[in-house]
Amino acid sequence: MRLGMRLGTRLHRPRSIPERPLPGSELLAAEAVRLTVGGRPLLTGASVRVAAGEVVALLGPNGAGKSTLLSVLAGDVTPQGGGVTLRGRRLSAYGTAELALHRALLPQSAALSFPFPADEVVRMGRAPWAGTAAAAEDEAVVAEAMAATESTAFAGRPFTALSGGERARVALARVLAQRTPLLLLDEPTAALDLRHQELVLRVARKRAAAEDGVVVVLHDLSLAAAYADRVVLLTGGTTVADGPVAEVLRAPLLSEVYGHPVEVLAHPRTGVPLVLPERTGGAPV
Repeated sequence: MRLGMRLGTRLHRPRSIPERPLPGSELLAAEAVRLTVGGRPLLTGASVRVAAGEVVALLGPNGAGKSTLLSVLAGDVTPQGGGVTLRGRRLSAYGTAELALHRALLPQSAALSFPFPADEVVRMGRAPWAGTAAAAEDEAVVAEAMAATESTAFAGRPFTALSGGERARVALARVLAQRTPLLLLDEPTAALDLRHQELVLRVARKRAAAEDGVVVVLHDLSLAAAYADRVVLLTGGTTVADGPVAEVLRAPLLSEVYGHPVEVLAHPRTGVPLVLPERTGGAPV
């Protein structure tokens, strides 16, 4: 009986909360990652580093390996070569429950078969904190995440009844509610209108200002230029450029990588690069 009581006490002992990363410290590093699936090389030497307090945009044409690399960074896919470390430890050394306290992943699509209310979907993001002192903050964190993504108005509506853009905002709120120091966002603006695309990237910048690290896969190069601290450019599963926005978003390099001529202009008011495809001719009369 005493043994059972001791085991019960041990099983219900509150779990510890990871320490916050130091400002500017390295959160995540992937070096020369390689991955082949079904005989097809998806990653052939991709590298990326993420520090606390920065937004890193993963850019590149379709098939460049951006989403695959994000899955590797999240620990969902194990690479066959290269290495990934999270806060100085090999990613493979983390158990699933511990990993969920350090990083949150927003996949490209958020599919649920059951009509859970939207606020319950967001509350799922708090699951990793069950059994920790942070669990007492669940309701406040969920409310804050829904307010940040402008999804409070449909909190009680079934997730399956929401539009694509509404689902995307609820899915982002779930990731924010997870309250991890590293966010991995895969095309979070794809289903959103102009207003909410800007909202998502402002949220990413706010998290970086709070010393979190954010990795975001984007197709809109001008959006990346406006909000990212650094850009990692991929093609053919390999990192071909990694650096500040102005250094990477150059017309010759982008034209080569995307296989289409582009112009890079400075915004007349902010000076932020604007990336525009070159077009011949005008609109039909």
